[in-house]
Order: sequence, then C-alpha cells, then structure tokens
Amino acid sequence: MDPVSQGFEELIRTFIAWAQGQEDIRLAFVLGSRARTDHPADEWSDLDLVLVARDVRPYLERVDWIDNMGKPWLTFLETNNGTVERRVLFDGGLDVDFAMITLEMLHSMLQQGVDAGTADIFRRGVRVLLDKDNLLPDPRKLASAWNSPDPPSEAEFLQVVNDFWYHAVWTAKHLRRGELWWGKSCCDDKLKSSLRQVLEWHAHATLGPGRDTWLRGRFLEEWADPDVVARLSGAFAHYDPADVWQALAVTMDLFRKVSLETAGLLGYSYPAGGAEYAAELVSRLSQGWSLTDNRGQPPIIPDRGENELP
Repeated sequence: MDPVSQGFEELIRTFIAWAQGQEDIRLAFVLGSRARTDHPADEWSDLDLVLVARDVRPYLERVDWIDNMGKPWLTFLETNNGTVERRVLFDGGLDVDFAMITLEMLHSMLQQGVDAGTADIFRRGVRVLLDKDNLLPDPRKLASAWNSPDPPSEAEFLQVVNDFWYHAVWTAKHLRRGELWWGKSCCDDKLKSSLRQVLEWHAHATLGPGRDTWLRGRFLEEWADPDVVARLSGAFAHYDPADVWQALAVTMDLFRKVSLETAGLLGYSYPAGGAEYAAELVSRLSQGWSLTDNRGQPPIIPDRGENELP
C-alpha cells in the first residue's frame, strides 16, 4: 500500500473511533475510488466519505469537529447534486470530501430510489464504515435505479447540436469584441461540455449501450473516439487570442465529425444548413480579426474535408 493510502486508512480508523461516540451520527460509508475495484484509488485519489446524521447542521456550520481526524489546512462547503459537502485538506495532502445527508434524506433515497447518476456511483462500490442501526444492510439497493444508458431522443440530440453551433458563433463574437476571458471560457467549457456529451452518445452508438463512459468525462481517454482524443490537445487554448481562435476551429471540426457520425448511427436528422451557416459566420469573424501588435496572422478555419456537411 502506498504511503498516501496508508494515511487515508489511518484517517478512516480515527474517524470511525470518533464517530462511534457521536450519538447523532448513525451511518458512514465510503464511495468513489476508495470503494471501487474498477479503477481503484491510487496515490492521487481523494476520500469520498458520506456521513448520515440526525442533524447535519453542526458539521456544516462548525469546523472544530474535523480536528478529531487530523490537522486541517483548508476547509470549505460545496453543493453537489443537492447534497452539501464539507471538503477538507488535511496534513499530508489528504483531501477528504465529507458529504452530509440526514436520516430523512437516506430514508427517502431507500424508499423512492435515487437518480441514475447517483445509482451509477453506488453500483461501482460502497464501503460501509459504521452502521449503528442497520440502515444500509445491502448498499446495492441504492444502485438498483441504474440501467445501461438509453440513446438520446432525436429532440435531445438536436438540442445539443443546435446549442453547440449557436455558442460557436457566440464565442467568435466575444473574441472579436476583445472579451478574451469570455471567449476562452465558452470555448473551453461550454463547447467542450457539448462535445463530451456527443462523445458519450457516439461511444454508445458505436460500441453498444454497455460501453462505460463514466461521469462528466472521467477516463475519457479510455472510452472516447481515439481519433478525437488524439486531437484534443489542439482544442484547448492558452490565454491568447490567436490560440483561442485556433482551439475554436479544432473544437468545431471535432464536434462536426462526431455529431455527424452519431446522427448517422442513430438515424437522426442533422441541422446541416444551420451548422454550415454558423461555421461560415465563425470563419468570417476569424478572418476579420487581426493582432494589434502584428505577432502573426489570424487563424484559418480548417477545411472540413471528409467530415463535410451534406
């Protein structure tokens, strides 16, 4: 076991000993990589610890309790899927995510089920640390809502495609205005989110619904189209206008390739005219841009080649 994992195991033992003495804490379990056998934890993994209590407010409003686990250097609150978490960086670089849920929330989850995303997390592994009331005798029950993902409806697919091409133009306009932060943020966040979604659908369409695409792009290098993965280095930009223009061009080219292939595989229509119009607008906006200090020439939107729109 590597030293970091040893440090986490010691922290877990300390946590269990402390939590046993806290009357309001009834259940605690580990999710994520430190509970998985598939893609298990390594020396860079954090610890995702779920704490179930009658009243979670003391653990959200106060910070003194975390001293019982080790020396904290940083702590803050974060909301994730409606659950409030206290994140802590302990001495030794041990980063722990304490997700807080009430007993009422747990009972609701057990009776009404959980969403597919939460079920996906539970199906990958749960490590119960303490269960004072036998609340979770079979953690797999919380994974029962998970099924292999269905393909998107044609409406869902077209929503993402139209959204992408609209925001490609939006990005170009903000770059022309000189709003580099906004342009880069849209290119490297909004447009990449649409690209990731289509990559997931593409993987399922080509390799079957059982293809594991994980959550929000995790391990994307393993499951996405290898040709796209090989070109992703050019799709992210430095904080430099010429670089953002070039990254926008590459992102558009990759999205065009994957979305067209996915539409064909699913038998869906494609807004070819709208995508073509958006690409031409971006090209014109790019050609009209120039560097004020003459460091170079504005980038040329790459030729569509084999991925040309019909």
